[in-house]
Amino acid sequence: MTKRDYYEVLGVARGASEADIKKAYRRLAMKYHPDRNPGSKEGENRFKEAKEAYEVLSDAHKRAAYDQFGHAGVDASTTAGARGGAGINPNDVFGDIFGDMFGDIFGGGRRGGRGQRVYRGADLRYELTLDLEQAVFGDTITIRVPALVRCDVCRGSGAKKGSQPQTCSTCGGQGQVRMQQGFFSVQQTCPRCHGSGSVISDPCPKCHGQGRVEERRSLSIKVPPGVDNGDRIRLAGEGEAGPMSGPPGDLYVEISVRPHALFTREGADLACEVPLAFSTAVLGGEVEVPTLDGRVTLKIPAETQTGKVFRLRGKGVKPVRGTGAGDLLCRVEVETPVNLTREQKELLKKFDATVRDGGSKHSPRERSWLDGVRRFFENANT
Repeated sequence: MTKRDYYEVLGVARGASEADIKKAYRRLAMKYHPDRNPGSKEGENRFKEAKEAYEVLSDAHKRAAYDQFGHAGVDASTTAGARGGAGINPNDVFGDIFGDMFGDIFGGGRRGGRGQRVYRGADLRYELTLDLEQAVFGDTITIRVPALVRCDVCRGSGAKKGSQPQTCSTCGGQGQVRMQQGFFSVQQTCPRCHGSGSVISDPCPKCHGQGRVEERRSLSIKVPPGVDNGDRIRLAGEGEAGPMSGPPGDLYVEISVRPHALFTREGADLACEVPLAFSTAVLGGEVEVPTLDGRVTLKIPAETQTGKVFRLRGKGVKPVRGTGAGDLLCRVEVETPVNLTREQKELLKKFDATVRDGGSKHSPRERSWLDGVRRFFENANT
């Protein structure tokens, strides 16, 4: 009987990637498995055909030989040929499929000695709240973190000093047991050792066989200059210890910055509001403004209006990821005089009269606004 082209069997192009070939094979194996097609000779043949095609195309050397010589280049190296035509074991097929699928989804840790799985410890998160000055200039801060650490008595083995964990007799140290149900072979975590591959008959009195104890540790955190809200500092290996002497996880320190009384941060820039006396805004002058590294004098030109922003170069923040420092943006707010005496009020009235006699040249924005209001009502009435 003439064999079909393996690429045609799987329904993929000749240049298909390994991932595409594997995906196509899984789909066909699930579709034509004998348990899903009981008594179907065609289904069994399609199942075997897909398996044979996958075994060749998933192997780089076999695929190269097949691409060059066709079936003649791989007949002697296929699975059926190597077994003398013994056929295909569906349990092997589905062991591979489900092993790959569940391994990708659930992880499962890495293998340790004698086949048992070694699990990594959990990562920890710690929220560190800083003052703005600490975030801008950096600091070294000591924190206390509760975590599961390796037991110092049994060194993480969970067994009493002088004894050792024994190989699990149920799984033979593999941490997994295989359950056979018809064509299906399902691998499960060993119910006796819970995947560790060993059992502890004489547990450590301090950790009660867990290999880990809870402890509050003091850690020194070096905060780099320029951090901001939401930044994270990773401390490798400072998370929880892994069970059964597994490697520890990491500690992630998440930065939160307290609101400041004077400044707000906008990326690399700082911003602040500067109250300005009425007379200084009109006549001009100088005012002192704060920065994070001292005071500076800001020159105010005459006739400055509320909302005017003055930029002080380099007085902002040098971010963690960046080059130069940002700027300090000073937004002025002209302050209306309050608690005036009768004499001061009379002087202001006289001043206001002289200003109004000058027409719109002293208050151009007010006059422009009033003209706009007048035109609005005129248009509304037409």
